[in-house]
Amino acid sequence: MQPVSVITFGEILFRLSPDWANNRAAMYVGGAEANVAAALGTWGDSVAYISKAPDNGLSRQALAQLESAGIKTDRMLWGGDRIGAYYLSQGADLKHAEVVYDRKYSSFSEIQPGTVDWDALLDGANWFHWSAISPALNANAAEICREVLEAATRKGMTISTDLNYRSKLWQYGKLPVEVMPALTQYCHVIMGNIWAAEMMLGVPLNKAAVEPDTKEGYLQAARESAAAIIAKFPKCDRVAFTFRFSGGATHNLYYAVYYTGGELYVSRQYETNEVVDRVGSGDSFMAGLIHANIHNFDPQEIIGYAAASAYTKLFRTGDFNLTPRETITQMM
Repeated sequence: MQPVSVITFGEILFRLSPDWANNRAAMYVGGAEANVAAALGTWGDSVAYISKAPDNGLSRQALAQLESAGIKTDRMLWGGDRIGAYYLSQGADLKHAEVVYDRKYSSFSEIQPGTVDWDALLDGANWFHWSAISPALNANAAEICREVLEAATRKGMTISTDLNYRSKLWQYGKLPVEVMPALTQYCHVIMGNIWAAEMMLGVPLNKAAVEPDTKEGYLQAARESAAAIIAKFPKCDRVAFTFRFSGGATHNLYYAVYYTGGELYVSRQYETNEVVDRVGSGDSFMAGLIHANIHNFDPQEIIGYAAASAYTKLFRTGDFNLTPRETITQMM
């Protein structure tokens, strides 16, 4: 296995975007953690992706898409019968639109605890990233996350997570708040939003601050939630929250915050009425957060790069953000 700076871990997926009017559909390779890896690879960072896929021609073609984005796939697990999929109309919001998942019995979701040497698989890397989507699949997937997080901890890796909430995935009798705190305790960098922090980690949300729907109120709530996360999870010393507001199919107002060292850093605010594809914007933010950290940006530059990364994804079709690093830096 080739040494890399970053390893991301999660389920590889196909996205099918039906165009019913023209009786056709576009298909994209994606998955939250693959999206993070694709952005990092595009920016020249050495990154590997770990998932599990059946050993067949379709999987090989999917991995070729990953490799074309600069992702190393030599740590992939092989076996099982299928790659999971989801159906979402082009341009729709994965979090709020009608999405249909077809992920049961996928190769990744059927990884069994105690069957993988995670210590060996994580060798030669410094940063490990996972997300809340994986433990949402089933109880075994949550246990697999614990195994790999313990291995990453033993190896002294910096660990990051994205608190991305998918209500249609948490269907095995556990609420996120019953699962996520035990996994998040391993993390040094936590990203999400103030509502996910309450739902998944049990961190109180200052509802009085957010009720007036003002930026000042949201920033106050973000400061309090971030401080509470760091107090609750001693390994964590960096928290990032995004704020995304949509007034229509192609509208997006966006800004983000980064809390570290007791200070809250705020990105510039972006707004557009020309959104092309919302899928992967949060993953682009996470990738920007990782990229800026591993290259030792200062805190204001970190949140600036991450927010610009997320914004540029809104204008790219597909799950991957292949916007060059120079374009994002200029936007900052």
